[in-house]
Amino acid sequence: MTYTLFLVLIMIVAFLLILIIMVQNPKGGGLSSSFGGGGTQALGGVQNTTNFLDKSTWTLSIVLLALILLSNFAAPKVNVVDTSSEIENTIQNREVQDAPVQTAPVTSAPVQDTVK
Repeated sequence: MTYTLFLVLIMIVAFLLILIIMVQNPKGGGLSSSFGGGGTQALGGVQNTTNFLDKSTWTLSIVLLALILLSNFAAPKVNVVDTSSEIENTIQNREVQDAPVQTAPVTSAPVQDTVK
């Protein structure tokens, strides 16, 4: 149950991180320039949008890393069985069955001398 919750949260955070990264444009475009305009640049709107996108990218990436590490502890544990002891028990407990041995009839062919 907990592991499933971690997987769902990881998927949501990863999706949000993809969206935030796709909105950003390293050349100054993207969401920050589309909301820019003439008046908002004087007020610092573009800079605030860029700071928000940067901070949200770092925050989501740290949250994603933490969720992945925590999900490792919540993962269901698989019981590991020692297979070598099972193989040894099978070998020791098997019944030896005598299978009939079939032999091919021996035919003698004349030997030819090939040396000249």
